[in-house]
Amino acid sequence: MTRDDIFQKVNGVFRDVFDDESITVNEATTASDIDEWDSLEHINLILAIESEFKMKFSLGEVMQMKNVGEMVDIIKDRSGV
Repeated sequence: MTRDDIFQKVNGVFRDVFDDESITVNEATTASDIDEWDSLEHINLILAIESEFKMKFSLGEVMQMKNVGEMVDIIKDRSGV
């Protein structure tokens, strides 16, 4: 799976979680870039990403993610691509 493939899926998850088809995330996207992205939505987002990619993030991974690019890096590393 390429980074573009991962971003395509991640964008779909973000649109579903935040119920906003206009959302397009990139490497540098953070919670401050999306108005509805609060701590509760962060949990929902992580769970939805885990479900989409059939994986579980460790607590350390979740705490270290500073932007969507870092999330994609973890997904890419886990997919072995």
